[in-house]
Amino acid sequence: MTKRIVVLGGGTGGTLTANRLRRTLDRDVAITVVDQDDSHVYQPGLLFVPFGLAAPEGIVRSRPRQLHGGISYCRSTVERVDIDNDMVHLANGAALAYDVLVIATGARLLPEETDGLTGPGWRETVHTFYDYDGAMALAAALADFDGGRLVVNVVDMPIKCPVAPLEFCFLADWYFQQRGIRDRVDLTYVTPLDAAFTKPVAANTLAGLLAEKGVELVTEFNTGEVDGAGGRLVSFDDRVVDFDLAVVVPLHGGAAFVGASPGLGDEFGFVPTDQHTLQSMARPNIFVIGDAAAIPTSKAGSVTHFEGEVITRNIARFLAGQELDASFDGHTNCFIESGFHKALLIDFNYDTQPLPGHFPTGVALPLLKESRLNHLGKLMFAWLYWHSLLPGRDIPGVTTAMPHAGKHSPAAADR
Repeated sequence: MTKRIVVLGGGTGGTLTANRLRRTLDRDVAITVVDQDDSHVYQPGLLFVPFGLAAPEGIVRSRPRQLHGGISYCRSTVERVDIDNDMVHLANGAALAYDVLVIATGARLLPEETDGLTGPGWRETVHTFYDYDGAMALAAALADFDGGRLVVNVVDMPIKCPVAPLEFCFLADWYFQQRGIRDRVDLTYVTPLDAAFTKPVAANTLAGLLAEKGVELVTEFNTGEVDGAGGRLVSFDDRVVDFDLAVVVPLHGGAAFVGASPGLGDEFGFVPTDQHTLQSMARPNIFVIGDAAAIPTSKAGSVTHFEGEVITRNIARFLAGQELDASFDGHTNCFIESGFHKALLIDFNYDTQPLPGHFPTGVALPLLKESRLNHLGKLMFAWLYWHSLLPGRDIPGVTTAMPHAGKHSPAAADR
């Protein structure tokens, strides 16, 4: 009897999972990918669009064209999942039965959840670069900005790519220096965290880089209101940060259908998931990859990449009635653009914070240190994304498990 795998989401996680499964499973296993549109956006590229460092049309491709032959593509919004009857109900009226369900619907922006954010000033003095339209509008706003206070604000965690707001600050410093108006621009980074980043060693390095570039750091600021007309961020404890131009990272949540599917997700719309096997807590025949998963790791594209090998192996094992592989260690790897054709690199997992050293061995890319080599690595990743990661191939020299070689020990780094 034909087994049916339904993959919800045609982004990074859904595409690479479907492609890996198609390459490894018998052809009598039917694989269907569902998404609401046909535009696959290379999300890391959104950071570069406002600064004219990436052509908008170059970061968008057709979703179905990224899928291997033998994978069906269904364009529709998901209304709900009936986890008791193994059925996905779509907005177009169709229903898809499954033997295995993969949830890869990522995280969505919820700007309407913050008072005033989408009110007066939205897409005028208040912007975001976290979606395609927002990045385009921000590019025009930056081009017209001749001075004043530019504030980059993270409303709350978790967010996609936690380092991207910091990267925006670093690139803005470079951008305004290139335009010759850096002395007329005050840059401020406003975060709900108590430091520049979540991990101590990396937080110290990144805070030092912000200071070096003249970017003010405001911590423990929980944004309650964005007053676009008045140019103010107001925290829940009534602190105020004034701005002339605000770049806001909105609240994130899981896909809407998760909340409409009893027993599937948590209060934020993310899906509770075993952090090592990527099997959902809701049902054993549901697996989760990428930002949709409620696991204690960053919502970053590299995490999705590293999860890919484990989730596809476990789906095959589940179908064969075998014990699952509990080897995913939370491996996360992020390039951090710092401007002037340089970048830093951080590499960590559930148990080990970002540390200095080199990746993936003792003589390769420098960790927690600006370098031209890291910048080139970030640029190269765009090619690898389309030609290696999405097709479900491994990247040579980069393993799913976090490498320990080349890193300074946690004890040494914490002293």
